[in-house]
Amino acid sequence: MLTTFDTDEFVAGALRSGAAGFVLKDTDPEHLAHLVRTLAAGGLALSSKVTRTVVDGYLDAGSQAPAVSAVARLTDRERDVLVLVAQGLSNAEIGTRVHLSTSTVKDHVSAILAKLEVGGRVQAALLADRAGLLTSRDGAGT
Repeated sequence: MLTTFDTDEFVAGALRSGAAGFVLKDTDPEHLAHLVRTLAAGGLALSSKVTRTVVDGYLDAGSQAPAVSAVARLTDRERDVLVLVAQGLSNAEIGTRVHLSTSTVKDHVSAILAKLEVGGRVQAALLADRAGLLTSRDGAGT
C-alpha cells in the first residue's frame, strides 16, 4: 500500500488485508525506490514511520492472547475475585465486597493462582491486566 495516511487503523487494515508493505508517500525518493524493489522481489516493506505501530501491535497481541485464554479458565466468581485482588484488596476486604467469608475468598484465591499457573497475587494481577479485566468492568481499572 502506498498512501499518505499513517494511522494505526490504516496500517492494521492494509496488513490484515494481505498487503506486503505499507509505504508512505513522503518517504525519501531513494528509499522509496529501494522499498519498491524489495516488494517487487517478493519481500516485505514498511516505512520507518509505521514500523513502531506494527511492532507494538505484535507485542501487544502476543502478551494479551495467553492472558485471555488463562482467564477464560476461571469461573465468573473467580474473575470477580481476581479483579479485586488486582486492585490490592486483602482477602477480608474482598469478602466484605462480595459477601463471602475470608476463608472462602482464600479458597477462591488459591484456585485462581492454580488455574492461572502463577506463583502469587502480583503475577495474577498482572495477568488480569493483560487480559483486559481491569479496564472492562465498570471502571474497575480507574
